[in-house]
Amino acid sequence: MSRGKASPALIAWPAKAAVNRVVPKTKFYEHAAVNSRLKDMFVKEVEQITWLAKLATETINLPAKDGVSEIQVFGIQLKAPELHQDVLRCIDGAIHHPILFELHHDGRVQGIASFKRPRGGDVTGKLLLSEYFATPWLPAESERTGLPTALNLTVLYERLLLRLVPLPARPNEPLRALIERFDKIRAAKRELDRTILGLEKEKQFNRKVELNAAVRKLVAELEKLK
Repeated sequence: MSRGKASPALIAWPAKAAVNRVVPKTKFYEHAAVNSRLKDMFVKEVEQITWLAKLATETINLPAKDGVSEIQVFGIQLKAPELHQDVLRCIDGAIHHPILFELHHDGRVQGIASFKRPRGGDVTGKLLLSEYFATPWLPAESERTGLPTALNLTVLYERLLLRLVPLPARPNEPLRALIERFDKIRAAKRELDRTILGLEKEKQFNRKVELNAAVRKLVAELEKLK
């Protein structure tokens, strides 16, 4: 059987970092505010959660830095090809360390993660989650690559996430700045879509002129952000 094309975001996790331990879904209920709606998502969408690997100083010999002392890898076997991101946010909220997820369903795999970092000025220790970034669904037998080269766990975490963000980084652009730029692009696209829709419906000439100018401005802004 031929293997699927290699993806730089599918990682061959080091054997020394392997955990491969099934985690009961109820464990996440204990550490997060889970309502009946979210519990229902876990039941209907999740077959099994497995703690696949722990990337830490003692497992991959990289020092901690800037609050990143461990990176956890979780595999989620799905009952259907769709998983509500509230489930991922619940798991992320229950575990302080950054998490990389692998979703599995029907012989396919998808890598997905959010950029988890401290919330500025928050003394409670709560972490801020970005949008989730994901690979396409890939054959489960796809070739995997090794861990990217890094001097510490923070750099490793950022380089792993960079492989998921669907926007090329500019030279020397930090991950946080890249994600902020991505969010601005997404917001500008939504605004452009709304403005174009309004232009198509507008009947008054003067208002059409205003909307056309707004469309040109938004297009220019998007080009600059990209």
